[in-house]
Amino acid sequence: MSQSSPVPHRRSYAPELILVAGCLIGLLTFGPRSAVGLFQIPMSAEHGWGREVFSFSIAIQNLVWGIGQPFAGALADRFGTVRVLCVGVILYAAGQILMAHAATPGALTLSAGMLIGFGLAGCSFNIVLGAFGKLLPESMRGIAFGAGTAAGSFGQFLFPPIGSALIDTFGWNQTAMIFGLVLLMVLPLSIPLSTRGLGRAGMGPAQSIPQALSEAFRHPSYVLLVIGFFTCGFQLAFITAHMPAYLRDVGLPAWVGGWTLAVIGLSNAVGSLTAGYLSSRMPKRWILAGIYFGRSLAVLIFLLLPPSPASALFFGVFIGLLWLSTVPPTSSLVALMFGTRYLAMLFGFAFFSHQLGGFLGVYLGGVLYEKTGSYVVVWWLSIALGIASAVINLPIKEKAVERAEPQAA
Repeated sequence: MSQSSPVPHRRSYAPELILVAGCLIGLLTFGPRSAVGLFQIPMSAEHGWGREVFSFSIAIQNLVWGIGQPFAGALADRFGTVRVLCVGVILYAAGQILMAHAATPGALTLSAGMLIGFGLAGCSFNIVLGAFGKLLPESMRGIAFGAGTAAGSFGQFLFPPIGSALIDTFGWNQTAMIFGLVLLMVLPLSIPLSTRGLGRAGMGPAQSIPQALSEAFRHPSYVLLVIGFFTCGFQLAFITAHMPAYLRDVGLPAWVGGWTLAVIGLSNAVGSLTAGYLSSRMPKRWILAGIYFGRSLAVLIFLLLPPSPASALFFGVFIGLLWLSTVPPTSSLVALMFGTRYLAMLFGFAFFSHQLGGFLGVYLGGVLYEKTGSYVVVWWLSIALGIASAVINLPIKEKAVERAEPQAA
């Protein structure tokens, strides 16, 4: 039974406006988060902390984001997108501003870890993609998922160099506060993404949330998809949080770290759009397997090349093409398997696996650095996980779940 027929009773906003508003939200919410690694060295130096302190708070952020995402998705599916986006961005902005005044490890964990983590769960691109699935016609979904992800990537291109310049000019405290204020622009942008009161026809069967979860976690292909997404989070979070510090450790100037993250974001805009385009034209499991294997190859080449600005920027271009390009095929697979009624929630559970990987990537990076004085072990672990996820995604079956037809009374 098809679960992807057109959804009636859409909001009156034009699809183009919905797409632009969602992309701007993705840009604004992903940008500050992608620049978080720039704060590690100045904060640690000012407070006399080891890198494990900052790493732990960002690891908690990733974990809380992942834990909160399924609940935020379920609330958005049940009560509409706008409320969730508004609450999420207020928490996110509050976390950024309080981070600027964090003078103890506990305060840093509360602000940069807990508040920003819960905020991201409510206002990041995951919620936006769920709204796209409900509000846009099926013919636009693949490219819309890619565009929403690419917009977040463009935020990653913009914010690290801007953040680096702001830190040099005003200091890390003021930069964190500026980022917090900029985030409030999401409040008006959320209005076109309203999904409250939409008809449910075409979104999937009349299931309860427990029924939808039971169906999903008994579906082998969904389980494989969730497990494979763990590696994506591990690799991305480790690089985002530790790449600037790693490049400084190997003797490169500070600007290289900021521009490497920026190049990753710009390349990812291309990679995400390409993945969204290909998701409707070739098997999604092949796309995912190719992305994970390509990341492992990129990291291996990066480790073997002598450290230089050129090698760092080359790595940024290559890994950026594969950065968040996992999101369009992953979200498309969830919509294909189960329909769009609980898309935000079910993608949220996949994203929890992603963020669990992110927690370990960031935290192990800090802990193992303090123990060994190097990030080498985590780099090699990232390579191994990429190869494992490439293999895990290959058996996924790309078809809608089979459901019994409702019986006549």
